[in-house]
Amino acid sequence: MRRNGGKMKKSTLILFTKGLLDFMFYSGIIICLSVPFLFKLAGRYFKIFDKYYIPFTIIFMIAGVFALAILRELCFMFRTVIKEDPFVRGNVISLRKMGYYAFVIALAMVAKLFFVITPATLILVLVFIIAGLFSQVLSQVFDQAVTYKLENDLTI
Repeated sequence: MRRNGGKMKKSTLILFTKGLLDFMFYSGIIICLSVPFLFKLAGRYFKIFDKYYIPFTIIFMIAGVFALAILRELCFMFRTVIKEDPFVRGNVISLRKMGYYAFVIALAMVAKLFFVITPATLILVLVFIIAGLFSQVLSQVFDQAVTYKLENDLTI
């Protein structure tokens, strides 16, 4: 962000990222709702989707709902970035929630491994475990930053 006459001008990157998050959230809802139909269609061409239609649908719906929850928390957090006040308790809570949601997605992908083991699924498990851990650690960092900020605000 750049200073412009005493006011912070929103960078193109911030506005682009906000638009991208919004797009991902709303298109994610559509995709999530489409999973049963898409998997039914995929079952015509790939036997595995026909054979495991119910468990795959449940697993990917769970993963999709929690991915949407992560995006929702990111949207909440982004509002504080746009307001130029990111070090607030709400962001600490959002980061903690995102960590838990990432762990649920990892567990959903582990459940998929009981039906079929693929390298992509193994990578997703690892990615979401790392994302969950990162979110938990970052929530603690933000918690300390918020505490310092509040203490500073009281001394001024």
